[in-house]
This record gives sequence, structure tokens and C-alpha cells, in this order.
Amino acid sequence: MAAKEAEQTEIEVENEELQEDIAPGDCGSAMLIASDSFDSLVGNDYETELAIKKKKSHINEIVRQGSFEQEDSCGEQADVNHIGPYGDATTPSASEESSGEQSDPSMTKELSAVLDEISKSPDHDDDDVKTPEWKAQSKHVFILSDSGKPVYSRYGNEDKLVTVFGVMQALVSFVQDSAHDSIRSLVAGEHRIIFLHHENIILVCVTRGSESDRLIRIQLNYLYNQILSVLTLSTLKKIFKQRRNYDLRRQLSGSEKFLDSLLTMMEREPGLLLSAVRCLPLECQTRDMIAQSIVQHAKVKDLVFALIIANSQLVTLVRMKKYFLHPMDLHIIINLINAAESFKAAESWTPICLPKFDSSGFLQAHISYLDEACQTCLLLLTVDRDSFFTLSGCKTKITERLIKYNGLKAISDSLRKDSYNISKCGISDLRHFLYKNKSTAQYTSPELEAPYLSPGEQERLFGLYHYLHNRIHSSARPLKILYHVGQYEALLGWVTQGFELYAVFSPLVTKSLAINAVNKLMAWIRKEASRLFILESVTF
Repeated sequence: MAAKEAEQTEIEVENEELQEDIAPGDCGSAMLIASDSFDSLVGNDYETELAIKKKKSHINEIVRQGSFEQEDSCGEQADVNHIGPYGDATTPSASEESSGEQSDPSMTKELSAVLDEISKSPDHDDDDVKTPEWKAQSKHVFILSDSGKPVYSRYGNEDKLVTVFGVMQALVSFVQDSAHDSIRSLVAGEHRIIFLHHENIILVCVTRGSESDRLIRIQLNYLYNQILSVLTLSTLKKIFKQRRNYDLRRQLSGSEKFLDSLLTMMEREPGLLLSAVRCLPLECQTRDMIAQSIVQHAKVKDLVFALIIANSQLVTLVRMKKYFLHPMDLHIIINLINAAESFKAAESWTPICLPKFDSSGFLQAHISYLDEACQTCLLLLTVDRDSFFTLSGCKTKITERLIKYNGLKAISDSLRKDSYNISKCGISDLRHFLYKNKSTAQYTSPELEAPYLSPGEQERLFGLYHYLHNRIHSSARPLKILYHVGQYEALLGWVTQGFELYAVFSPLVTKSLAINAVNKLMAWIRKEASRLFILESVTF
């Protein structure tokens, strides 16, 4: 998108021209794990599993400290025929990431022979591949097991795409067997094919878009963690240890909507790009009152996290001492709420694995809405599987206090305002921005206004952020500050140890005007920080 625009200019800006100070939104004790944009991805291939194996089980630790014993708390005894928790009603530079790409002519010739042999197989009728609608999609995502069994396809029916899944598995196996390496990406015409290989699971994205390979791998890692949130890593490994050819769709039956929703969320939510969470703008006193309502009326010994989410924005988070949430886990929680309409009908009780918190076991989630419009959702996460009615009583008391002190009204009023207008910043020619505080893993941005009202323009704007983000974070040549002039916008990206800022201006803004505007914007964010961010970490 932005990379192809005519008459572009890029200038690396000197640090002295921007007034770097303490990052707006900093706080003494954060509630989320501090992260950089690419911290969501530990590494490629099996590095994620190796890191997980070395990490102790938080759930087991909490259970041991509690007053009861919880059998199978980490899913070790799970039956491979068990239905998943949600299954029922209840372009980078040439030097970037080149490892594993097919550049050896002899290997390419052998690989072509393998693919030709697969394509000649008469055993499969891939009807979906032949349809114009399927071919017209700009981004496909496939998930399969190591043995080539289909798990998920974003478009089409997996049973009608068996040959496609076979090609994916053949590509991975061929590189492993012939080159003793892991395939990471390859180019086929106007398409790029990006692979992420976890133990037992292969995730593949085929795209014509401008997202970097690195960013796509993070998106694939989100999908992998979404699967773990349904099964846990322990269960996943046990399943494939018992039966290598197991059809994982049996376990994930009914949870495909969560993968669909997560992919849609990736296209619209900047938080997944930034590895950060957006907070609902609220006055500091109101937010403190909401948090204290939870502290006072959710005094349950084994309650680990309590949070309120309103329209995908975090209102408050109260946590057990010593334990923190990762932004990726919080995004999975938000996706769970957005994708499951059934939660709006009544109070719900469902297990959920938060892979970054503890990939080996489930937390039990009490999920309920506090208002008739079903905008404000309360989640109480515990290790005790028998505390539904106790937490239901806590929910009632919390709701009563929020009504008494107008907490629900304040949340509703803030939602009705649709965040805030860019005009509130008082900076001419500034069209939009994304600001992330790294230490708190929280971000803020104004609502979208003209010229970004149509879906096409919003997609183009998101593409601009992808481009600027990738240039700043390029593994070949990372930058701290970049000023970019395109055909329709001028962009400025600025990354420090404390924050990330990406700003979009009208195309005639000069470098000096953009720098002055960004300095003013930082001052405005600092002034509004107590309303835009959660600045205190509240614990039980």
C-alpha cells in the first residue's frame, strides 16, 4: 500500500528534534506484562514450546497455596475424545528472515517434482479451490497437523481442500528431510507463503497483502494460542502422542468461530499489531471506584483475575498478587467475549487456558454482563472449579455498588462518545495516531474520522500503520524515528525504550511541522494520561 505510493520521501529524524521525556502513561506497578511490539512471538519453530517447558505452572502453584486439591487442574488426564471447552452451547527487505526460503535451484527442482506428483493425485476433489470467490480472497490461513490432517481453513471446507493441506505438509517435510532446516517463507507469483511450525501443529498464511512476514508470524502465533486456549498444551501433546494421525477438528468442534473472529480482529484492532490493550477513557476517580467495587465484593481466596471489558476496551483489571496478564492472553479473552453471543443470555461458566499465563491448564471463567445493553462484561477467573455460585453472588454485589455510585452510567457515557475526536488534541493537520506505553502495554488512539470513514480507507490506513511499523522494526535496519511522505499522507514513527508513536498527517505537512505536532501531541497525552490509561495496579 504505502510502499507503492508515488513520489515518496523517507527521512530519518535526529533525536534532538523530538523532546523525549518520561513516557506518558507510565506507572509504578503495571498490571500487564510489559512488552515490545514483537514480544508476542518468542521465536520460530519449537522455541515457544522450549520456553514454556522451562516455565513453572502458575495454576499448580495457586492450587497448592489454596485450601483444596484440584484433580486434573493442568489437563494431564484429559481424554482425547473430550469436547473442547467452547465446543458446545454452554514486503520485507531481501535480507529479512531469509532462513528456510527456497533459493537452491536443485532443491527447487526437486520440490516442484513433489508438488506435481501431489497435484496429479486423483483421490481428492477440491471444489472450493475452483470457485472464483475462494481464489479472490487476498489472505488465506490454513492450520494442519504434522501428519497433514486438516485442522482449519479460513475460507472453504477443509474436506474439500485436502490436496492444499497435503501440499503444505509436503513443503514442510521436504525442507526438513532434504535441507535439515525449517521452511519459513517462499514466494509464488504475487503471493507470499509464510509458515509457522509448532510442535504437532503447522500454521500457514498465503497472502497478497503488504504485511511483513514477521507480523504474519505473530498473527499465526495468536491463532496457535487460540487453539491452546481451548485445549491446553498438555492435552494437545497427549493427543498426538497417542495418535499421530488424530483429526484435531473433533476436539475443536464449535470453536472455529473463535479463530474466525480472531482473524477479523487482526484486521481491525491495532492492539494486536502493538501487543497492547486499549483502555476505555474514564476519569481516574471513577476507574478507582470501579476497581474498589471488585476488591470489596470479590474476596474469594482462589480468584486470580477480575476484569471488566466494555466493547473490547479494558475498564479495570484486579489481579492476585505476584501474577500478571500478558496482552496476548487479554486479547484472547476479548476475542472470547466478542465471538460468543451466548454469554449475553445468562451468566456463564467456562474453562479457558491463557497460554502466556500458564499453557498447561485451565482457569475457570465466570462471565456475565452488567447492563441490559450487554456492553459491559465482568470476568472472574479462578482455579476453583466449584465456585460458580460464590462468584455469581460477587457479581450481584459488584453490580449493585456500580449502580449506586454511577459506575455503569460512566462506562455507558464513555462508550456513547466513541472514544475521543482528534480535534481534542488541538493539533491541525493531525489525522490519526497510535500511542503505546511499553511499560504498561496499553495504547490509545482517537476514533476514525474523514477521510477514513469507508471500509476501504480504513483498510488503507491500517496498511499505512503496518508499513510504518515494519520499517521502524525492520530486523535488517531498525530505526528509532522515521518521517515518510506518501501520495495521500505524511507519516511519522517514533520508538523509544518507553513508548511507540505512529502519527498520520495531511500530505503537505513538512518534517518540521510534523515534529512540532508530535511534541504537542506528547504533551497532550501526558496531560490526559490519567483518563486514557490505567495508572495503578490494583490487587486482591
